[in-house]
Amino acid sequence: MDPVDTSDRARRLARVLISDVAAYAGDQVRIGLEKDDLFERLAPEIAQARVFYLYHVDPCVAERARLARANAHLVSFEHRVSPELAGQRLDAALAKLEPALSRAQLRRLIEQGAVTVSGAAVKPAHRLRAGERIAGAVPEAQPAALEPEALPLSILYQDADVVVIDKPAGLVVHPAPGHGGGTLVNALLHHCRDLSGVGGELRPGIVHRLDKDTSGVLVAAKNDAAHRSLAAQFKAHSVLREYLALVRGTPRAASGSVEAAIGRHPTDRKRMSTRTRRGRAAVTHYSVEERLRGASLLRVRLETGRTHQVRVHLASIGLAVLGDPVYGGADARGAELGLTRQALHAAVLGFTHPSTGAPRRFESPLPPDLVRALAALR
Repeated sequence: MDPVDTSDRARRLARVLISDVAAYAGDQVRIGLEKDDLFERLAPEIAQARVFYLYHVDPCVAERARLARANAHLVSFEHRVSPELAGQRLDAALAKLEPALSRAQLRRLIEQGAVTVSGAAVKPAHRLRAGERIAGAVPEAQPAALEPEALPLSILYQDADVVVIDKPAGLVVHPAPGHGGGTLVNALLHHCRDLSGVGGELRPGIVHRLDKDTSGVLVAAKNDAAHRSLAAQFKAHSVLREYLALVRGTPRAASGSVEAAIGRHPTDRKRMSTRTRRGRAAVTHYSVEERLRGASLLRVRLETGRTHQVRVHLASIGLAVLGDPVYGGADARGAELGLTRQALHAAVLGFTHPSTGAPRRFESPLPPDLVRALAALR
């Protein structure tokens, strides 16, 4: 097949083939593919294509993953070390032999003694010899230490793999110091009765977060395979994330982009800033939905997902989010508009379904407090 053929059929085949080769053949093959430019062109889709391949092309992996989700018994594996795997680290080799399990999960199993080599417990860095026998078992997911809480939730969609929530402002996503309970995770533990485990615990997998006082669409995983797929999509920047933001001021152009690294503020460690020496690359795109009296309604699309990214980037170009007590400055205008939080809403979330490979898109309308603020500014 011509590697530059972009027909639908060729692209579908390429996604599966490149996914498999990139995962198993090592850096040399990756370098070769980059020279061909095909790997680079398909890179954002490789991670999700690999999951699709595992579930729909390789029946052994699909069956093992199904068993891991469907029953409470141990899922065991056993392998004889081939000459090709001799000399490799145990955790690296197992990641190739058991692609339904993440390398971090396999390393954890090895450290717990759930994986043996020729009957002996070893370390993840153990170098394999040809003919050795690797045996292991994935234990049943254990109940999470967190308590389920019957908090009200607006669930937009859920199935065996994912749950999509319309998060209200004021709800913390994950327990943290000062927020040991009353979080989205606590609520999901109550509402989702079919969790099969993420990281060895019966808990939802949080792959992205919204600030406490940001409302809107958020997805969580119900099992390890879904968690890995979604995490890979976020890492590849293939997830569609659009926000609606009421901001102070009106940009001259109808649209624009902010490309500036984000890191900890040099003097205030609780804030993020573009004025940092050790920031991470961040890109935000925006367009004007409506020009208002001294303000604007912007549609914002994230290319990356850094902490406080939308708020920091917009403030850096003089378009601070209204009602933002951290980055809005003295003229945040929250009180006069009846706002008790930043006027930021995650309106659209789109991703590829971890099991079916189908594109999914979910939307959330502006909540009542932002609708009232918008009306007051017209």
